[in-house]
Amino acid sequence: MSRGQSQPLQPWVWLGGPMLACVVATLLLAVPLKVFGVTLPEPVFAMVPAFAWAVIRPSLLGPFALLLLGLFNDLFWGGPLGLWASSLLLGYFGALIARSLIMGQSAPVLWGWYAFLTFLAFAAAYLFSLFDSGVVPNLTATLLQFAVTAALYPLAHRLIDRFEDADIRFR
Repeated sequence: MSRGQSQPLQPWVWLGGPMLACVVATLLLAVPLKVFGVTLPEPVFAMVPAFAWAVIRPSLLGPFALLLLGLFNDLFWGGPLGLWASSLLLGYFGALIARSLIMGQSAPVLWGWYAFLTFLAFAAAYLFSLFDSGVVPNLTATLLQFAVTAALYPLAHRLIDRFEDADIRFR
């Protein structure tokens, strides 16, 4: 979007749109399709808005939306209830705490922060799974899922850019 085209900031656009996109993307990548004997990756799409919402516009609605997205992931993938909700909220609050350091940085630095906070969320999910089941989760699968989720940073960057285009405080 160009700087000349601004959109009003509506909560249903900045919260509902990314939530719906995360749910649809999760459903699409859950299709049991194998390409060259390998199944599709299962990234945690909700990490994108968890990072972007904390950076661009922290509000009271963001954590509740992440709670819903996390509970959707738990119910959809059959994990323990609250696993992804708590992990996403941990990543969100980590970004919220470091927001003053993150704002105004270049894209590679933002990607590093996103990867760090994604790692923090995945480490928490790994430990929560370990404590809940008493069985060590597959570390290779967890690291692969982390890598695919960390590669989703361009989507978070796009969401941040859309906000900057719409918010007159950034002009």
